[in-house]
Amino acid sequence: MRKRNHTRFAVKLKQFFMTENNLTITNLHDLLDYNARKFANAEIQLRNSLIEWIVKTSSLKLKDVLRKYLGFIQQHIQQLESFFEAEQISSLSSSNRIMKSFIEETEEKLNKCTDAEVCDACLLASVQDINHFKISLYGTAAAFARELDMEKFASVFHEAEINEKQIDDRLSQLAGYEINTRARAHIALIV
Repeated sequence: MRKRNHTRFAVKLKQFFMTENNLTITNLHDLLDYNARKFANAEIQLRNSLIEWIVKTSSLKLKDVLRKYLGFIQQHIQQLESFFEAEQISSLSSSNRIMKSFIEETEEKLNKCTDAEVCDACLLASVQDINHFKISLYGTAAAFARELDMEKFASVFHEAEINEKQIDDRLSQLAGYEINTRARAHIALIV
Protein backbone atom coordinates (compact mmCIF):
# COMPACT_ATOMS: atom_id res chain seq x y z
CA MET A 1 0.00 0.00 0.00
CA ARG A 2 2.78 2.44 0.95
CA LYS A 3 4.65 1.82 -2.28
CA ARG A 4 1.46 2.38 -4.28
CA ASN A 5 0.92 5.73 -2.53
CA HIS A 6 4.48 6.82 -3.35
CA THR A 7 3.96 5.73 -6.94
CA ARG A 8 0.70 7.67 -7.12
CA PHE A 9 2.45 10.74 -5.71
CA ALA A 10 5.25 10.39 -8.28
CA VAL A 11 2.66 10.11 -11.04
CA LYS A 12 1.13 13.39 -9.86
CA LEU A 13 4.54 14.98 -10.23
CA LYS A 14 4.88 13.70 -13.77
CA GLN A 15 1.34 14.57 -14.89
CA PHE A 16 0.84 18.24 -15.46
CA PHE A 17 3.83 20.25 -14.30
CA MET A 18 2.47 23.40 -12.76
CA THR A 19 4.59 26.34 -13.81
CA GLU A 20 4.86 29.45 -11.74
CA ASN A 21 3.35 31.39 -14.67
CA ASN A 22 0.07 29.46 -14.31
CA LEU A 23 -0.29 30.30 -10.63
CA THR A 24 -1.30 33.49 -8.98
CA ILE A 25 -0.80 34.18 -5.31
CA THR A 26 -3.48 36.52 -4.08
CA ASN A 27 -3.66 35.57 -0.40
CA LEU A 28 -1.87 33.70 2.37
CA HIS A 29 -3.69 30.48 1.56
CA ASP A 30 -2.42 30.60 -2.05
CA LEU A 31 1.09 31.24 -0.73
CA LEU A 32 0.91 28.24 1.60
CA ASP A 33 -0.29 26.01 -1.24
CA TYR A 34 2.42 27.35 -3.57
CA ASN A 35 5.16 26.79 -0.99
CA ALA A 36 3.86 23.30 -0.17
CA ARG A 37 4.03 22.36 -3.86
CA LYS A 38 7.64 23.47 -3.94
CA PHE A 39 8.81 21.79 -0.78
CA ALA A 40 6.99 18.53 -1.53
CA ASN A 41 9.16 18.27 -4.59
CA ALA A 42 12.19 19.21 -2.49
CA GLU A 43 11.48 16.29 -0.15
CA ILE A 44 11.30 13.88 -3.08
CA GLN A 45 14.54 15.21 -4.56
CA LEU A 46 16.26 14.90 -1.18
CA ARG A 47 14.91 11.39 -0.55
CA ASN A 48 16.36 10.18 -3.84
CA SER A 49 19.78 11.70 -3.16
CA LEU A 50 19.88 10.69 0.49
CA ILE A 51 19.51 7.03 -0.46
CA GLU A 52 22.72 7.34 -2.51
CA TRP A 53 24.54 9.37 0.15
CA ILE A 54 23.89 6.77 2.84
CA VAL A 55 25.82 4.27 0.73
CA LYS A 56 28.74 6.71 0.32
CA THR A 57 29.35 7.40 4.00
CA SER A 58 31.89 5.31 5.89
CA SER A 59 30.72 6.22 9.41
CA LEU A 60 28.17 3.77 10.78
CA LYS A 61 26.82 6.43 13.15
CA LEU A 62 26.34 8.87 10.29
CA LYS A 63 24.62 6.14 8.27
CA ASP A 64 22.24 5.58 11.20
CA VAL A 65 21.38 9.28 11.50
CA LEU A 66 20.86 9.58 7.75
CA ARG A 67 18.62 6.49 7.77
CA LYS A 68 16.58 8.08 10.56
CA TYR A 69 16.39 11.24 8.46
CA LEU A 70 15.25 9.22 5.46
CA GLY A 71 12.44 7.83 7.62
CA PHE A 72 11.40 11.36 8.58
CA ILE A 73 11.44 12.40 4.92
CA GLN A 74 9.20 9.46 3.98
CA GLN A 75 6.84 10.49 6.77
CA HIS A 76 6.86 14.12 5.58
CA ILE A 77 6.01 13.03 2.03
CA GLN A 78 3.06 10.99 3.28
CA GLN A 79 1.80 13.91 5.36
CA LEU A 80 2.14 16.25 2.40
CA GLU A 81 0.05 13.83 0.35
CA SER A 82 -2.80 14.20 2.86
CA PHE A 83 -2.39 17.99 2.75
CA PHE A 84 -2.66 17.95 -1.06
CA GLU A 85 -5.74 15.73 -0.93
CA ALA A 86 -7.42 18.07 1.57
CA GLU A 87 -6.45 21.13 -0.47
CA GLN A 88 -7.45 19.40 -3.72
CA ILE A 89 -4.05 20.09 -5.22
CA SER A 90 -3.51 17.75 -8.14
CA SER A 91 -0.26 19.06 -9.56
CA LEU A 92 3.06 19.98 -8.06
CA SER A 93 6.01 22.05 -9.06
CA SER A 94 8.27 20.23 -11.47
CA SER A 95 11.34 21.07 -9.43
CA ASN A 96 12.61 22.88 -6.41
CA ARG A 97 15.56 24.93 -7.65
CA ILE A 98 16.92 25.54 -4.16
CA MET A 99 16.99 21.85 -3.24
CA LYS A 100 18.43 21.03 -6.65
CA SER A 101 21.25 23.51 -5.99
CA PHE A 102 21.91 22.05 -2.53
CA ILE A 103 22.08 18.55 -4.02
CA GLU A 104 24.33 19.59 -6.91
CA GLU A 105 26.67 21.42 -4.53
CA THR A 106 26.82 18.39 -2.25
CA GLU A 107 27.57 16.06 -5.16
CA GLU A 108 30.29 18.37 -6.46
CA LYS A 109 32.01 18.48 -3.06
CA LEU A 110 31.66 14.73 -2.50
CA ASN A 111 33.23 14.06 -5.89
CA LYS A 112 36.25 16.14 -4.90
CA CYS A 113 36.78 14.37 -1.53
CA THR A 114 39.58 11.82 -1.64
CA ASP A 115 39.44 10.68 1.98
CA ALA A 116 36.56 8.79 3.62
CA GLU A 117 36.64 10.81 6.87
CA VAL A 118 36.70 14.12 5.00
CA CYS A 119 33.89 12.85 2.78
CA ASP A 120 31.82 12.09 5.88
CA ALA A 121 32.44 15.60 7.26
CA CYS A 122 31.51 17.09 3.90
CA LEU A 123 28.32 15.06 3.67
CA LEU A 124 27.29 15.83 7.24
CA ALA A 125 27.82 19.57 6.73
CA SER A 126 25.92 19.53 3.44
CA VAL A 127 22.99 17.63 4.93
CA GLN A 128 22.91 20.14 7.78
CA ASP A 129 22.73 23.00 5.27
CA ILE A 130 19.74 21.30 3.66
CA ASN A 131 18.27 20.58 7.07
CA HIS A 132 18.42 24.26 8.09
CA PHE A 133 16.63 25.22 4.88
CA LYS A 134 13.89 22.70 5.63
CA ILE A 135 13.51 23.91 9.23
CA SER A 136 12.68 27.31 7.77
CA LEU A 137 10.24 25.83 5.23
CA TYR A 138 8.27 23.83 7.75
CA GLY A 139 8.31 26.57 10.38
CA THR A 140 6.91 29.07 7.88
CA ALA A 141 4.27 26.59 6.67
CA ALA A 142 3.19 25.93 10.27
CA ALA A 143 2.89 29.67 10.94
CA PHE A 144 0.85 30.22 7.77
CA ALA A 145 -1.43 27.25 8.56
CA ARG A 146 -2.02 28.53 12.12
CA GLU A 147 -2.87 31.96 10.78
CA LEU A 148 -5.36 30.34 8.38
CA ASP A 149 -6.96 28.30 11.21
CA MET A 150 -5.76 25.07 9.61
CA GLU A 151 -4.79 23.56 12.95
CA LYS A 152 -4.46 19.98 11.69
CA PHE A 153 -1.89 20.97 9.10
CA ALA A 154 -0.24 23.50 11.39
CA SER A 155 0.47 20.50 13.66
CA VAL A 156 1.71 18.42 10.74
CA PHE A 157 4.11 21.14 9.60
CA HIS A 158 5.22 21.84 13.16
CA GLU A 159 5.93 18.14 13.72
CA ALA A 160 8.02 18.09 10.54
CA GLU A 161 9.92 21.15 11.82
CA ILE A 162 10.60 19.33 15.11
CA ASN A 163 11.83 16.27 13.20
CA GLU A 164 14.21 18.47 11.25
CA LYS A 165 15.50 20.05 14.46
CA GLN A 166 16.05 16.60 16.01
CA ILE A 167 18.15 15.56 13.03
CA ASP A 168 20.05 18.85 13.21
CA ASP A 169 20.86 18.19 16.88
CA ARG A 170 22.02 14.64 16.15
CA LEU A 171 24.17 15.82 13.26
CA SER A 172 25.72 18.58 15.39
CA GLN A 173 26.58 16.12 18.16
CA LEU A 174 27.99 13.62 15.70
CA ALA A 175 30.06 16.33 14.02
CA GLY A 176 31.46 17.60 17.30
CA TYR A 177 32.27 14.26 18.87
CA GLU A 178 33.30 12.11 15.94
CA ILE A 179 33.07 13.14 12.30
CA ASN A 180 34.97 16.45 12.35
CA THR A 181 37.59 15.06 14.74
CA ARG A 182 38.32 12.17 12.38
CA ALA A 183 38.48 14.50 9.38
CA ARG A 184 40.84 16.82 11.29
CA ALA A 185 43.05 13.91 12.38
CA HIS A 186 43.55 12.99 8.75
CA ILE A 187 44.81 16.50 8.02
CA ALA A 188 47.19 16.34 11.01
CA LEU A 189 48.69 13.12 9.67
CA ILE A 190 49.34 14.68 6.26
CA VAL A 191 51.03 17.78 7.66
